[in-house]
Amino acid sequence: MIEIRNVSHRINGTPILHDVTCDIPRSGITALIGPNGAGKSTLLNLVARLLPLEQGAIVVDGEDVSRTPSRDLALRLAIVAQQVGIASRLRVQDLVGFGRWPHHRGRPGPQDAAAVAEAISDFGLEDLRHRFLDELSGGQQQRAFVAMGFAQGTDWLLLDEPLNNLDMFHARALMARVHAQTRPSLDRPRSVVMVVHEINYAAGWADHIVALKDGQVSASGSPKDILTPATLSALFGMEIRVEQVEGRPLIMHHL
Repeated sequence: MIEIRNVSHRINGTPILHDVTCDIPRSGITALIGPNGAGKSTLLNLVARLLPLEQGAIVVDGEDVSRTPSRDLALRLAIVAQQVGIASRLRVQDLVGFGRWPHHRGRPGPQDAAAVAEAISDFGLEDLRHRFLDELSGGQQQRAFVAMGFAQGTDWLLLDEPLNNLDMFHARALMARVHAQTRPSLDRPRSVVMVVHEINYAAGWADHIVALKDGQVSASGSPKDILTPATLSALFGMEIRVEQVEGRPLIMHHL
């Protein structure tokens, strides 16, 4: 479990998060939803210690993030942040291989090669593995970065807007792959926390939802409990209709 207690954060003096407290359960997919500027990415980066924790506490499976050695934390959780730039002469296979660094520390072995090959196969990158990143479309690059996160082989995987630039086919395929890796029936199910903007992907695949608004937790619970007209309308400041399809909510936000 990830325990977040009384977390507040400022960036350049501007308040981003205000006294955030919530629990993120192990196994399954937890979707962070909410309007732009709600603090979703900031919270994810604080959990991964990409940003220094200013106030409050974050504990991952009993380990205080602020006190855990970096190497130990990298073996416990991986993050795929929003991409702001790439090395143009880096090949896909090399990028995915970076996910194994916390395990081999510069001495990759057969187990690392197998993990990289599995991630490349799982995300449909076989034909692209020797291509340079700057030769790929935005969606192909995104799949490569997510594959790198999976190759890291951690119990926790944090994904910041992983569906960016993906077409419908690849977005659904990515969600299906993530979902399959988080099922409790597996010997070692992953636990995934992801920032999702297209609310219907959260409705269709998430097991747990944390809704943020104005830097605070607005609601937390199952998709059935959170994705209601009243909660979503208050969250996004617009009237939202919700239908039911095969027992799952379908959010009619585009009408």
